[in-house]
Amino acid sequence: MSGELIAISVLGIALAVTLIAVALRTRRVVSTPHERAVHDTLHTAALAARPLRRGLTEESAAQAAGPLRALTGAEGLALYDDGGSLLAYDGDQALWTPPIRAASAALAGEALADRRHSVRRDPAGGVGPARNLLAAPLLSDDISAGVLVVVSVDDPGPGRVGAITEVARYAAGQLQLAELDASRARLDRAEVLALRAQISPHFIYNALNTIASFVRTDPDRARELILDFADFTRYSFRAAGEYTVLADELRNIDRYLTLERARFGPGLTVKLQVAPEVLGVVVPFLALQPLVENAVRHGMAGRRDGTVSIVARNAGPDCLLSVEDDGVGMDPELLRTGAIDALDPAGPRESDGAHVGLTNVDQRLRSAFGNDYGLVIETAVGAGTKVSMRIPKFAAGIHAAHSGTQREETT
Repeated sequence: MSGELIAISVLGIALAVTLIAVALRTRRVVSTPHERAVHDTLHTAALAARPLRRGLTEESAAQAAGPLRALTGAEGLALYDDGGSLLAYDGDQALWTPPIRAASAALAGEALADRRHSVRRDPAGGVGPARNLLAAPLLSDDISAGVLVVVSVDDPGPGRVGAITEVARYAAGQLQLAELDASRARLDRAEVLALRAQISPHFIYNALNTIASFVRTDPDRARELILDFADFTRYSFRAAGEYTVLADELRNIDRYLTLERARFGPGLTVKLQVAPEVLGVVVPFLALQPLVENAVRHGMAGRRDGTVSIVARNAGPDCLLSVEDDGVGMDPELLRTGAIDALDPAGPRESDGAHVGLTNVDQRLRSAFGNDYGLVIETAVGAGTKVSMRIPKFAAGIHAAHSGTQREETT
């Protein structure tokens, strides 16, 4: 019997210890009312920010109106664009009577004109529950991106008015970030267009001359080269997207190298080492082309033969890409000054864009993935040049942009 009592006592102690541990852990996990309120507010703000980061449209306004109304604590909320047109409203339908809608639109127009918040008491003349309207412009760099109008059934005090204007300021900040994102996308597109314009006219001229030289001696070869040249230019000047998959980029580089090998003959040796698992990695469009063209030009400069090596390998969360030639190289001191364009021994020339393309690629990599993802250049006089880059396998927004490109190309 004493053994059973001891066992029961041990079990009781173990249960008590477990309950105490659970209680202590629960006490740490369960937040205070203040902490819960802060968490809820931040969560609501995030729900409003997500659609606003796409800009102020009917769709984004409809999605953001509810969370913004919750942040203001008002009974109703409406969003107007920068022309004073109603985009969306939220709250009790009984509040949004025709007189209230008309008064809300008029007040939004005043706020747009004055660029400051406006209050209207008893907007419906005592008809209906709405007693006050407050309009706050969504100012971005002193320019009205729209107007936020709230409807309340009581008289808002100074604190409430201040809170509403802060919510409007928060919404305006998200819209400003949306505009910055759009500006960055436009800049990326402009850089791609610039890079296309920089495709070396010397290469195009030499490729056409090479094709012409085969027309009489080897018509079948000339026909194949014409198709490769057409596919190369079609890909390089395509209309869709700032991103592509590595497999497509390498396929276009193979077309380029086919044309260059036809020109240089057996003197140009190309070594390719690609890990199959990185072929689907999304890369900036024409990110490798300037590197390969630069390597061919340097590898064959003043020589009858040269070797270009292209490597793409798996490196955990990243894909490592490198293009190397065994050509003339250069003084690394020139690179320490930040002169990527100095890779061209003759210096920058308006008519030849391969060296300019390196700067373009470096800037686009940093813009897309951050400053840790720029080009890395290793070179020395007489020792060739190696240009490397890292591409994250998964980057926020990049894959979505590429899937959009695929859809555009298939339509």
